[in-house]
Amino acid sequence: MSFRVAILTSSDKGYAGQREDVSGAVIREIAENAGYEITAYKVLPDERDQLAEQLRLWCDEDQADLILTTGGTGFSPRDCMPEATMDVVERAVPGIPEAMRWASLQITKRAMLSRAAAGIRKQTLIINLPGSPKAVRENLEFIMDSLHHGLEILKGQTGECART
Repeated sequence: MSFRVAILTSSDKGYAGQREDVSGAVIREIAENAGYEITAYKVLPDERDQLAEQLRLWCDEDQADLILTTGGTGFSPRDCMPEATMDVVERAVPGIPEAMRWASLQITKRAMLSRAAAGIRKQTLIINLPGSPKAVRENLEFIMDSLHHGLEILKGQTGECART
């Protein structure tokens, strides 16, 4: 089964049309190459309430099985994607951002500065990715194989996690 993906970019400059959303395009490329269907895409400013409302809408209206966000996970005073994500999730999934940070730490010590979060609302998994296209590629390619199995479990397509 093909899973549905929504992409949400958090960027004041992208929202204002002052910067091209290269990171969102990288997400699209990787997800489509993995057989996922892109059902929604939006660029919003770094505004916690707006970001949370968009996440909530996509989850509550069952528009995506997976929401991949980019941007807003750093230390800038305007960065608020993890907070917006945690405002809407019902269950946290800390292992995904932990795994991404671990993989990124093999490349740069600055990976420890990522505040990315992940969680589940209803039957949608939300994952925060970094803002840089290079980091988006490294992180998403690292977790992509495991995501399919997680989404199968979330959507009730399989219940077996144990390996024989």
